[in-house]
Amino acid sequence: VAGSLGSLMLTQLHVESKWTCTVCLCLLLLLLVVVQHHRVQVTDGEDTAARAALQHEVAQEESAQLGSDQERRGFSAYFTKLTRGRREVEKPTRSPTATDDPSPAENISADDIFIAVKTTKKFHQSRLNLLLETWISRNTQQTYIFTDGEDEELKQKIGSHAINTNCSAAHSRQALSCKMAVEYDKFIESGKKWFCHVDDDNYVNVRTLVKHLSQFPHTQDMYIGKPSLDRPIEATERLGGNKMKPVNFWFATGGAGFCVSRGLALKMSPWASGGHFMNTAEKIRLPDDCTIGYIIESVLGVPLTRSNLFHSHLENLQQVSRSEVHKQITLSYGMFENKSNIINLKGAFSVEEDPSRFRSVHCLLYPDTPWCPPLVAF
Repeated sequence: VAGSLGSLMLTQLHVESKWTCTVCLCLLLLLLVVVQHHRVQVTDGEDTAARAALQHEVAQEESAQLGSDQERRGFSAYFTKLTRGRREVEKPTRSPTATDDPSPAENISADDIFIAVKTTKKFHQSRLNLLLETWISRNTQQTYIFTDGEDEELKQKIGSHAINTNCSAAHSRQALSCKMAVEYDKFIESGKKWFCHVDDDNYVNVRTLVKHLSQFPHTQDMYIGKPSLDRPIEATERLGGNKMKPVNFWFATGGAGFCVSRGLALKMSPWASGGHFMNTAEKIRLPDDCTIGYIIESVLGVPLTRSNLFHSHLENLQQVSRSEVHKQITLSYGMFENKSNIINLKGAFSVEEDPSRFRSVHCLLYPDTPWCPPLVAF
């Protein structure tokens, strides 16, 4: 029994020993699997980190390359801009010439302009004939002469463009306003685009006048000329019932000439058409050119567009140089500060032969005129 019991115990111990070894072996295998799995994870993590680092490095290189390219392009554009700017600065400056005139706002011709010349019968021989011989001879269809007496010889020269206003021959504001009223009405009847008024001591360069007026649409409100004063004129407007109101406004002197667009002239009608112009002149008791300025600037609120291309005997005409003559619109002659006031032009005729210098100016502008001496040009 004792032997059987010992044998049984040995068998049990042997079985337990084998079970223990098996468990230990399983545990060892499980440990090896865990360690191997951890290694794989670590390796994968390192590979991922390495790949991420590599991608980051590549991205940085690409970004640096792109930044370098953009920087190069930026500097290139900057230096290109500088170069262009330098070239613009280094371009030689040209003085303004006739070829630098702005593009016309409207294509017009001399036929679109109504040129009114105000005169009086006593000056038909001494003043008007000079104009007929010079600038009017090339612009008879555009020019209308407003006088105060019948002259058959004048009618033979220009026909119906010689207009007897039947106004007084006196040089009073009433007589001057009477003639201007007729000028205005005749212009409105003509249907032309521009009304230009000049005196009988003005030379008109019609080619330059056309070029100048073409810069402005005739439908817009345009009042163009040169003031003879250095400040607005002050006047008193009579309102009726012994009431008066002070007014001040700029006006273009009729002695240098001025132009009014048709669009503006039509708006002047309530104060200028028919007998209204003379009534308006009486309200401020000023001459015709002042009344034009009053209606346009004070009543209608349209400012005077100044042009230094118009000239009267009230300014020093010696300042107009020979090289600038062809750019002017009007010229004049007369007395200034008790001295003969004419442009300083050594032209085709002497001062004794041509005291106004209009014949010399005409030969300068139109050297093909039959009575001009040969070889006269700019």
